[in-house]
Amino acid sequence: MTKRPIAAFLDFATLGPDINTASLDGLAQVAYHDQTRFEEAAARLREAEIAIVNKAVIDAELIEASLALRLIVLAATGSDNVDVRAAAAKGIGVANIRGYCTAAVVQHVFALILGLTRKLKEYQAAIYAGAWQRSRTFALFEYPVRELKGKRLGIVGYGTLGRGVADLGRCLGMEILICARPGSATVGMAADRLHFGSVLEQADVLSLHCPLTSATRGLIGTAELERMKPDAILINTARGGLIDGRALAAALTAGRLGGAGIDVLEQEPPTGDEPLLDPGIPNLILTPHIAWSARESRQRALDQVAENVRDFLAGGKLRRLV
Repeated sequence: MTKRPIAAFLDFATLGPDINTASLDGLAQVAYHDQTRFEEAAARLREAEIAIVNKAVIDAELIEASLALRLIVLAATGSDNVDVRAAAAKGIGVANIRGYCTAAVVQHVFALILGLTRKLKEYQAAIYAGAWQRSRTFALFEYPVRELKGKRLGIVGYGTLGRGVADLGRCLGMEILICARPGSATVGMAADRLHFGSVLEQADVLSLHCPLTSATRGLIGTAELERMKPDAILINTARGGLIDGRALAAALTAGRLGGAGIDVLEQEPPTGDEPLLDPGIPNLILTPHIAWSARESRQRALDQVAENVRDFLAGGKLRRLV
């Protein structure tokens, strides 16, 4: 019987407590660590041939120190927490997972959109304050609601998630505006793509689905918010660093934006100085990075990690970044 390789999952708690690990346990001897402080990582990877991480950082120094390491598997799509170049230079494979949470994220995006356009928070608060009970008519009209049919939905990042959001938007009768990669030139741009500035100005709802890179960090700041329609809605379920939180808080407070649904912040968990934590900001729905977190999605994440490990052990390169 072939000896199973040693593996370490450095931040298993990020997948939640209710995940079945059988698909991975049959492939490797896995040490599951709920969390790993950076100073603990070297010891935990000392004998590991396979490292599994979601958000835990594996930098060049840690890669250099991990003498047995042959594969790093991300339990996520984004790879900004792993020094992929350092891994490649040392001949260590890096693989991620993809498409595992599309249904959940699309569902959450529209939960945010509908919550904002239907004023669900405001009407719930009005009921608790007795407004409906005191009303002379059967319905309340204090907060105007909008239909999505005929509205323009801008998509920044047209990968699996962006396409899923666009598909549901079309089902609701929305016009889809697909953004070209921010900063890209007109030459060679696909016919169905629009420049970022054009999408900013036209969109009634703008949904972000692009990765966080040097080109997209701070993608939405004061200047971009000023270009958006004053009643537009901004949705971010991608990465917190795409948006300047202070600029967004200021725009919402001043009434220069119709609303925002934010599931991600630049620092998570957030600290007390995070501007979007202010409960007085109007027309804001803030959720704690849960767009992806349906149990079905989290189980698919673990199972895709196992698929990557199985393929690697068989000599393949499934979902490999390196």
